[in-house]
Amino acid sequence: MLDWLENMRGRFIVFDGPDGSGKSTQLRRFCRYAQQSGLDICEVREPGGTAIGEQIRQVLLDPAPEPMDLRCEMLLYMASRAQLVADHIAPAMHRGSLIVADRFISSTLAYQGTAGGLSTDDILAIGRITLRQYWPDLVVIFDIDDRSAAGRLNPLLDRMEQKGAKYHRRVRRGFLDQAVHDPDHHRVIDATVGQDVVFECLISTLKSWSDDLE
Repeated sequence: MLDWLENMRGRFIVFDGPDGSGKSTQLRRFCRYAQQSGLDICEVREPGGTAIGEQIRQVLLDPAPEPMDLRCEMLLYMASRAQLVADHIAPAMHRGSLIVADRFISSTLAYQGTAGGLSTDDILAIGRITLRQYWPDLVVIFDIDDRSAAGRLNPLLDRMEQKGAKYHRRVRRGFLDQAVHDPDHHRVIDATVGQDVVFECLISTLKSWSDDLE
């Protein structure tokens, strides 16, 4: 196994970014790459990833529900996350697997925080109860502008995707602000280019980060 992948055992990496950024595609590609090299991977997604979480996901992403209070929305994401930590993330961390998550609390800070209007302090306070000691070691943000992202989305938009261009511009700003305020735990990748170029940049970024862990 490559030394830089070996350094990732027991680490927790989040792939995040605006809707349409291609983060899920890159996550699946990276997981295949790492598994083929012999690294044990725990791959999870949000919201969902557990029996309880998948039920919460249906409520959160239903495109035609009754209006949902923003605090209710945030707490549902956190509830799904708490179950994910208990069922998958904590056990995987203790057995030395690399945990790779499709979204995590960084999404809550961007969507319900910067874009929605909830305070960062309130979200982080709930996050400390939800996550306990299981916080990500690194958040990789796949950055894309709203126009480019819109062209990639399924025409059958879910409830979060339906919120409009202004909302999604604020979401993007929320992700980038996190990277500015905590550069040690965030890396930003330009997701507007081709998938192969993005993946090459991703591998280079993760290798550099992993080498710095030594």
